[in-house]
Amino acid sequence: MRRALLAITGLAASTTALVVLKGAPGTSQAAPDRPVAEAPVVPGGSAAPGPTPGGVTPSARPGATVKPSARAGASRTPGTRTSATTRATTAAPRTTTSAPKATTRTVTGPVVSYKYGSLQVRITLSGSRIVDATGLGMPLDGQSGLRSDDVQARYSGSSGEVVAKQSANLSTVSGATYTSTAYKQSLQAALDKA
Repeated sequence: MRRALLAITGLAASTTALVVLKGAPGTSQAAPDRPVAEAPVVPGGSAAPGPTPGGVTPSARPGATVKPSARAGASRTPGTRTSATTRATTAAPRTTTSAPKATTRTVTGPVVSYKYGSLQVRITLSGSRIVDATGLGMPLDGQSGLRSDDVQARYSGSSGEVVAKQSANLSTVSGATYTSTAYKQSLQAALDKA
């Protein structure tokens, strides 16, 4: 992604530079209307420069130097004002490479009563993805508490089966069928709300 962005930015910058340089005053192609064979030759074997845009032909003496005018093609007449040439620059647009941050929200399912008590499930979502789940109000004492612990260990947490499967289609915890069923019912209702 970063390479593609750099390539596009480089292409845009080089295209802009070509457009600016091609359209800059004082730049022209070398004698487009005159064939090479007809170009005057200065003693010493080099071709003499062609006429300047102002119409003045430089001296053809060996060692003579040509001073370009301040602006090619511009003539100043009394009472007119010339403006300075400005170079167009374009800055590459700033783009962000990070994706928008997903909002985190919590959804709680209804309280489901079953043979050993009642429970409800709370899930945390980041965007539409479940990132955490926990059972609330589960029995803590005796055999019911042990069953609740088994269900909580298997289903809940950020590394539990709910996060792994991203649905209420969970496998039943052996020895805790009623608790598992109640957990799945509350979870499904929470998913339906989300």
